[in-house]
Amino acid sequence: MNTDPRRNSEGYADPTAYEGLKSIIQEENALDREVNTLIKVLKFIISRSGFELISRIELRDVKTGREYR
Repeated sequence: MNTDPRRNSEGYADPTAYEGLKSIIQEENALDREVNTLIKVLKFIISRSGFELISRIELRDVKTGREYR
């Protein structure tokens, strides 16, 4: 699978689709960074409080319904 958003599924450059999706891709990347930061902060708080995380942290975005694990 091609992970370059500037190219279509066959590998050819597709600047029109990329320009249309660029803002959505940027929003998703920003949200992913925020979630990663939040999880790191939660793990730090758990550790500093003298506890150990024994299971995964699972989060759901209230606006989008997207789940992070």
